[in-house]
Amino acid sequence: MDAQENALPDIRLLAAAPHRLMFFIGAGNVLLAMAWWTFWLINSRWMFFDAPQLAIPAGWMHALIMQYQVLPSFIFGFLLTVFPRWMGLPAFSRWHYVPVGFGLLAGQALTLVSLFGFEHLLFLGWLLTFAGWLTGVVYLAMLLWHDPNTTWHAISAFAALLLGLTGIGLVFAYLFSRDPHWMFAAIKFGGFGLLLPVYFTVCHRMLPFFAGAALPGYRAFRPMWALGTFWLLALAHLGLELAHVYAGLWWVDLPLAALSAWLLWRWWPRQRMPALLAVLMLGFAWLPVAALLYGLQSLWLVNTGEFLLGRAPAHALFIGFFGSLLVAMVTRVTQGHSGRPLQLGGVAAFAFIAIQLTAVMRIGAELAPDILAWHGAAGMLWLLAFTPWALRSAWIYLTPRADGQAG
Repeated sequence: MDAQENALPDIRLLAAAPHRLMFFIGAGNVLLAMAWWTFWLINSRWMFFDAPQLAIPAGWMHALIMQYQVLPSFIFGFLLTVFPRWMGLPAFSRWHYVPVGFGLLAGQALTLVSLFGFEHLLFLGWLLTFAGWLTGVVYLAMLLWHDPNTTWHAISAFAALLLGLTGIGLVFAYLFSRDPHWMFAAIKFGGFGLLLPVYFTVCHRMLPFFAGAALPGYRAFRPMWALGTFWLLALAHLGLELAHVYAGLWWVDLPLAALSAWLLWRWWPRQRMPALLAVLMLGFAWLPVAALLYGLQSLWLVNTGEFLLGRAPAHALFIGFFGSLLVAMVTRVTQGHSGRPLQLGGVAAFAFIAIQLTAVMRIGAELAPDILAWHGAAGMLWLLAFTPWALRSAWIYLTPRADGQAG
């Protein structure tokens, strides 16, 4: 094992398994995307550099890049790994997942370059992103077609990917027409059509599985009606946002908060759990918090006409829920699939704690004076959280498994 740990990095190993390649690309994408966004926030506040003006508002681009390029790198890495396992079918080969990775890597790279005065590259960046997405979706669809059983978690995740493809189609509609209604819809589809359903589906299947693997006597609890109910609530939220009926969101978000809090209570072990399992549970705890904030903001709007919390509920969801579980879930998969002990480790623990602070800072910024300064501080804290974690993860993907096995 020591020899494996001290092995030199080998880029050829990235093609050995879908999670290696896609997680490696995701680690790079998350740092590059947030480095640009943090630079833009800080420069907008203090004007250190004479940066080119963007043809598309930076906040819109930040949302699109994170939702359709950064997080999908990890999502496809996970789904291309687990779909064959869930269905008992042969694993994908490198010819299946390498094109997906190339599309997401090149697509985001060109998108980011386009933001520094090279707008002609933006369309090409999204064309490559769409190509990578479509390749992954087609291969996953082929597995679903040959599924000998009815794997509802796979169907649920695949449905979310189809909504994600719809969102990318809306991005192209905006690029051709420059009608902001298409961009608004694309951003909403990314959050409540793609990311939240994928995350919830994976948690519904994997959190009880991980708990059962770590704790003797733990009884897995996966009520399928809860997954179906979640979909109804998520789609209702998406529809209300698309229709700008924010005063009605509390009708669906408060039940979503109750459903997710109840699942967390049922999943939470009644015994001491390892740190790697604890961060998974704590990461999921952000979902009822975010849904509650959405619901309370909606009720406040009904009673006062004020949109008090601004983007705070969205960032409780995106930084708190998505960000925390990104660190927790990817660390769990990386440790297990690299032949290492299923332990959290200091680097991942630091990243997880820093993400909690980032989420609180970004939520509180909505009510703080000099909001842009707080946004920049939150961006820097995000980079501080993710940089050591991403670099350590990238090293693991470039080196052989610690136990000497293939994969």
